[in-house]
Amino acid sequence: MKFKLIMAMVKPQITDKLVDTMKEKGATGATITPARGTGVNEGKTFFGLTVEDQTDIVTFLVEEHMVLKLLDTIKTQCKFGEPGTGIAFVIPIEHAIGLESQMSVFKDQARDEYV
Repeated sequence: MKFKLIMAMVKPQITDKLVDTMKEKGATGATITPARGTGVNEGKTFFGLTVEDQTDIVTFLVEEHMVLKLLDTIKTQCKFGEPGTGIAFVIPIEHAIGLESQMSVFKDQARDEYV
């Protein structure tokens, strides 16, 4: 099986909706990491210091065949087409361990995909 890592950077108020929606569409879990960040429109300044927006980095390790469906879900359900909502991208995974407890779910998803 080949895996990909979907990484999404979102505002904290969107995180729960993102995770719930992705799990409904077949993601088996998520890792959420709090972060700070700035974008094209820099944060407001206060006495010359830039105030950075809070951001969550949400990662999903998924089977390769699920990636396009899940990215489309992120874009439509979490409105990633709107400015300031978030960004998502995919990173290839060369090797992974520790997924034994999820293998039956991955196999079921793969079988359903090709039936």
